[in-house]
Amino acid sequence: MATSGCLGTRAPSAWQCASLQQQSRAHRRCHSTKIQCAVATQEVCTSVKRNANIAKLQAGYLFPEIAKRRREHQEANPDASIISLGIGDTTEPIPQVIADAMANAAAGMATREGYSGYGAEQGKGPLREAICEKLYKGMGLKPSDVFVSDGSKCDIGRLQMMLGSGSSVAVQDPSYPVYVDSSVIMGMTGDYNQESTSFGNVQYMPCTPDNGFFPDISVAEKSDIIFFCSPNNPTGAAATRKQLTSLVEAARKTGSIIIYDAAYALYIEDDDCPRSIFEIPGADQVAIETCSLSKYAGFTGVRLGWTVVPAALKFADGTPVQQDFNRIMTTTFNGASVISQAGGLACMQVVIQSLTPCLIPYNMSMQLVLPAAYILGQPQLVLSKLLR
Repeated sequence: MATSGCLGTRAPSAWQCASLQQQSRAHRRCHSTKIQCAVATQEVCTSVKRNANIAKLQAGYLFPEIAKRRREHQEANPDASIISLGIGDTTEPIPQVIADAMANAAAGMATREGYSGYGAEQGKGPLREAICEKLYKGMGLKPSDVFVSDGSKCDIGRLQMMLGSGSSVAVQDPSYPVYVDSSVIMGMTGDYNQESTSFGNVQYMPCTPDNGFFPDISVAEKSDIIFFCSPNNPTGAAATRKQLTSLVEAARKTGSIIIYDAAYALYIEDDDCPRSIFEIPGADQVAIETCSLSKYAGFTGVRLGWTVVPAALKFADGTPVQQDFNRIMTTTFNGASVISQAGGLACMQVVIQSLTPCLIPYNMSMQLVLPAAYILGQPQLVLSKLLR
């Protein structure tokens, strides 16, 4: 008879007695036997080779490094007022209606009626439906196209795993460092060039005041994957409908897949700047969109996001991309926290725009800093002073 490993399962009393007797004998032996410990005299390395791709990375991940240097600077200069261009964290508390929903879900886990174990790796049905209805209504998408996760950053890693090392990439420059770093780790790039401060086999698409912070898309014509973020992190520039249409048309012509990061779409106020790539006709055949509640509802510590993989998107051999992403999700992920998902559902059930205006002003101010620095011709001014 097999025994259960569950904490909630009681073993028969006879088994408990036998187990206690064995523990007692082992305890007596331990105290009656003189134990000698062998001390290793030589350091030993394994025979496992290091991932050569990780070795290409030049330093630690950008944001922890910035945070580390900021702390060191603050300790050395206690009175210094620092404007940090580090990780885009939120500053305001989570709206009460969302916190209450998560508290109720957590309390429910202690009841038989409210307990929930492993969930669907793609996310709870009601939440997928709510995201599709609230954020993608009229765009031809279905709840089955929405994959709920623990955040966009994690999903970018999963997308890279799905795409494999054989794909070539193009990125906006500057851009969120995860796009390039994950590409390096996956083996999609060449070596780092100290002189150009860039990696080989990556097409960098400059976003500067000269081009209105929208890159020359033709640079990416030979790239399999185009990472595109709007509003861009870190410039804050949002692409217009015309610009995104040109991006989609270019991808349809070259056969590329756009990985569209909409994490900052909340900040868009101009009706001519789409909040989703799927507002552009034909995007469902060439684009994937990733987003999260980090900026929408202050979920940077809660962790909840989603990635939209349309059923119409296919690989060169006709295989639906959604099929392979589902395989990755079910293999490497057990589903987002049911407590986080309860908070996400509460966010979607209320008109999301009504929750976020109180969060926007505090976070938007930081999105204005870097574009202003570019205009002044000193994009590294604040950061360089910090990192000296």
